[in-house]
Amino acid sequence: MKRLLSFIITVLVLTGVMAFTTPGLLDRVRLGLDLKGGFEILYHAEPMETGGTLTRASLQKTAESLEKRANALGTSEPEVTTEGTDRIRLKIAGVTDEAEVRKKMKEPAVLTFRSAAEGDAAGVYSKIELVGSDFVENAAEVQRNNLNQPEISITVKDKKKFAEITERLLGKELAIYLDDQLLGNPPFVRAVLTDGKASISGNYTIDEARALADTINLGALPLKLTEKYSQSVGATLGKQSLDQTIKAGLVGSLIILIFMMWMYRLPGVLASFALILHTWLLILVFVIADFTLTLPGIAAFILGIGMAVDANIITNERIREEMRSGKSILSSVKAGNKTSFRTVMDANVTTIIVAAVMFAFGTGAVKGFALILIVEIVLSIVTNLYFAHWLLTVLVKAGTLKKPKQFGVKESDIRAL
Repeated sequence: MKRLLSFIITVLVLTGVMAFTTPGLLDRVRLGLDLKGGFEILYHAEPMETGGTLTRASLQKTAESLEKRANALGTSEPEVTTEGTDRIRLKIAGVTDEAEVRKKMKEPAVLTFRSAAEGDAAGVYSKIELVGSDFVENAAEVQRNNLNQPEISITVKDKKKFAEITERLLGKELAIYLDDQLLGNPPFVRAVLTDGKASISGNYTIDEARALADTINLGALPLKLTEKYSQSVGATLGKQSLDQTIKAGLVGSLIILIFMMWMYRLPGVLASFALILHTWLLILVFVIADFTLTLPGIAAFILGIGMAVDANIITNERIREEMRSGKSILSSVKAGNKTSFRTVMDANVTTIIVAAVMFAFGTGAVKGFALILIVEIVLSIVTNLYFAHWLLTVLVKAGTLKKPKQFGVKESDIRAL
């Protein structure tokens, strides 16, 4: 009685939670450009100056600069990611002027040191004194001064030019800009510097100082972006793709559930419940991890469900084979679960290895497909192996499943031991 009660409570609680939360979860799933429309560009990055080097830090900072520019265009949740050692992928939803996006995005991040020109209002710095290429590459470093406060040491290429600037601006502010954005409070020039080296100090935290040093190093090595690939998806086309995909998925899933229940009777009902739980958990993971759902992601989603169905079919067929050999219901369930577990786990582990290789060496949509497939297989192991096996075992031990015909096995097919 206790086993049956635990079964009923578990099923009712999970059913209630899924029914109550599913509408809200679906609304919170973030859709990719191919499902809601937008614009995607893949850039190849290279140093602006001949012979320059491209570092991981400069690539990442350039990506951050692109994201800020995309936000400035008024787009919704731009997605900017680095790929490999020299590529940046930009995805923007709700684009109305693709030409303007292309023009704005390809401009390299411009670092400038500026002073206040004659006639500038307070807090305005319009005269450019130094640009990013005036600094030695990767020369900006974070150190600590005598007061144990973080400061940034920098080195310029032209010592004479730097000496003239510091002498002219002695006691005045020298503001630092990335594009047209002021970075922090402008530091003061406190001495005439003739060796081309200087220290920037202020009320910086260690993280703020490191961020500023990275920005200066990026400015010393501006990157040129070359468009390698682009695609545009209209909002109407994206919605049509989503609607058709959902419709096909629902029809296919319904056919699968009906087949499982018709073929395997009550164990098929349990397997169907495990599949529904599996799907709900995957949607939950999408929302919690803030994954973006794309058409390749949906393909991985459906493939994972197919593998989960295979797992349930293998398990139930093994159980039925044990019953036909003349074993008892409980012995058949235990033996069938045990032998099917090894088979299904081997298949799942093999698929995870392949998906991991795809994720490690793939890019863009391939990575997304592989990641979703890995997550789906892990959830399938939890729900369609462990959880479904537990549900079936509980019902058998509770005495609810006592006859072979409840598993779709005819009495005439059972062989005597």
